[in-house]
Amino acid sequence: MTERAYDIVLFGATGFTGGLTAEYLVRNLPAGARWALVGRSEGKLRAVRDRLTGAHPDAVEPGLLVADASDADSLREVAESARVVITTVGPYLEHGEPLVAACASAGTDYVDLTGEPEFVDRMYLAHHATAEKTGARLVHACGFDSIPHDLGALFTVGQLPDDVPVTVRGVVRSNATLSGGTFHSALGQFARAKQMRQAMIERKRVEPRPEGRRARARSDKPRRDADLGFWLVPLPTIDPFVVQRSAAARADYGPKFTYSHFAGVKNPATIAVAGLGLGALFGAAQIAPLRRLIASRLPQGEGPSPQRRARSWFTVDFIGEAGGRTVHTRVSGGDPGYGETSKMLAESALCLAFDDNPTTAGQVTTATAMGDNLIPRLVNAGLSFDVISSK
Repeated sequence: MTERAYDIVLFGATGFTGGLTAEYLVRNLPAGARWALVGRSEGKLRAVRDRLTGAHPDAVEPGLLVADASDADSLREVAESARVVITTVGPYLEHGEPLVAACASAGTDYVDLTGEPEFVDRMYLAHHATAEKTGARLVHACGFDSIPHDLGALFTVGQLPDDVPVTVRGVVRSNATLSGGTFHSALGQFARAKQMRQAMIERKRVEPRPEGRRARARSDKPRRDADLGFWLVPLPTIDPFVVQRSAAARADYGPKFTYSHFAGVKNPATIAVAGLGLGALFGAAQIAPLRRLIASRLPQGEGPSPQRRARSWFTVDFIGEAGGRTVHTRVSGGDPGYGETSKMLAESALCLAFDDNPTTAGQVTTATAMGDNLIPRLVNAGLSFDVISSK
């Protein structure tokens, strides 16, 4: 990569999660790092910069770049000025592709927060090949979707014997409130179930499979987990697909890797309530006026108070089995949707910009692009990766 004006640029700093990401970056950028804030309004960007520099007068002051998510020329200039681009501007299916295209073409590394499977699959189909040629690393799902699950599975595999079949299940629990952006993205996905499935099928047709190995994500039925003591509810999220792709790309996941993904609940009645709620939301998402009404109840760009975030937590427990050995690991942290997500996103960008990562390019997962470097970064940032038991 030729010399760029900035190491990292952040698109969406005037939004809620983008603002938290900017605050994390200004506190944690290494000495001499060059960075910039990107958005449509120079006035709003200046306000963010003034807030950051006022709170951190000794920190590196960010540059300002004016660009619009729908203006290809301005996005090209942003991509060509940076080594790594962060974006928090979603829903990504509506606003994300022009920036992905600009980064793929410019050979610029890219990270986002998306949990939208259709967007990720369509970006693979449209821009993976270009990014492979230019050397760009396109890393989606660098927040709560899907870092705790992707890197937690990687951490769990590291505790198990080598060169044998591996089975892992991940069980997530949290008391956090749903973010407006996540809710809008989920509504959009429910409304496009057919298109999402078609994009997945098209990707499977062209995506290479590992030679002599097998990696799959399995959908299981609700049941009680004897190891963890929770009732398990299958989760229809992007996370198991991300874990599967990491396993397909990394030979250290063994010759046959299987992953299943759940929410953990204490009361079995919660399973029925959750099923009814998801069914009702899915049905409502198919009716445009009703979908808009529901979406208006939780606006994008707004988040809970600092006090509410301080009370929030998450855990993802993993049970890994291989070669007659069973290991229980856990990834845990604070508020998943905002505080920890902005931390994970920022550390992903810092890892791409400044660490000695494996040589790779194209659309790749966090475990593939930087997992062995990103885990210690996240631990230093306050997340926990623990071995609970091994037998």
